[in-house]
This record gives sequence, structure tokens and C-alpha cells, in this order.
Amino acid sequence: PGWLLSPAGRPYLDSILHKNQRRVFGLLERPALPPALAVPTVTYKLFLAGRSGVGKTALVAWLGGTPAPPTHHETLGIEATPLFWPAKPRASSRPVLFQLHIWD
Repeated sequence: PGWLLSPAGRPYLDSILHKNQRRVFGLLERPALPPALAVPTVTYKLFLAGRSGVGKTALVAWLGGTPAPPTHHETLGIEATPLFWPAKPRASSRPVLFQLHIWD
């Protein structure tokens, strides 16, 4: 669980942070890793559905490290938010980079 804060995991964490805040990536962007730290990317698409006003957009903002909107406004259509998260599975000796496309 503490792999990201270890010396081995810290470069991967630094690739997704900017000034100790989670960096916001565009739909076609990805974290820049040095060639020595290149890892496979595993892509998932997460679709959030539910009643209006329950906090789906606030959850996506929290996961993405951006501030939640201060007032409620209904999301029109679908907003896609890319989120990257490095991890080291227990069964593997090599880290992976999860690319989550969260659809709200």
C-alpha cells in the first residue's frame, strides 16, 4: 500500500503530480516517464450513472484531485475525465500505470 511513497515508487507518483497537486491530463495526454521507468498502461473505462444531485461529479473531481463545484449544476450529456494512477500489483515485480477514463 505504501509503494508510491517508497523510493522505488516516488518517480511514478511525481509523474502525475504538479506542485504536489494531481496534474490534470487531457484526453490525448499521458504522464511523461523516462525510458528507464517505462511501464505498461492498463486502460479502464468507468461509467458513473445515478440520480441527479447525488454527487457523481463531485466524486470524479475528488478522484481527479480538482476542487468540486461549489454549487450544484446538472451535468449536460457526458463528461469524460482521464485519470492516471501508478500501482505495483502484489503478484508482479513490475509496476503498471492505470489509465482510467471516468464517464460522468
